[in-house]
Amino acid sequence: MSDTATMHIDGASRGNPGPAAYAVVLARPGHPTIEEADTIGKATNNVAEYTALVEGLELATELGVKQLAVFSDSELMVKQMNGEYKVK
Repeated sequence: MSDTATMHIDGASRGNPGPAAYAVVLARPGHPTIEEADTIGKATNNVAEYTALVEGLELATELGVKQLAVFSDSELMVKQMNGEYKVK
């Protein structure tokens, strides 16, 4: 059994910018899955995606997660985090 937790994140806005929200699903081996979601007011979809990442990482840190695999459908954010795209 792996000690690696998994985190699935997503963020979206209705309009760009527009009303926005994010969601995080954190699964840790041997523990119940944690789901978190919230609205963040008016924002772009990229801000919503990054908010999901930051909120999810904060949650994982609070829970003492040491190894984490993060999954996202945001090509921009994933490529920026992997160093393939520059971050402005």
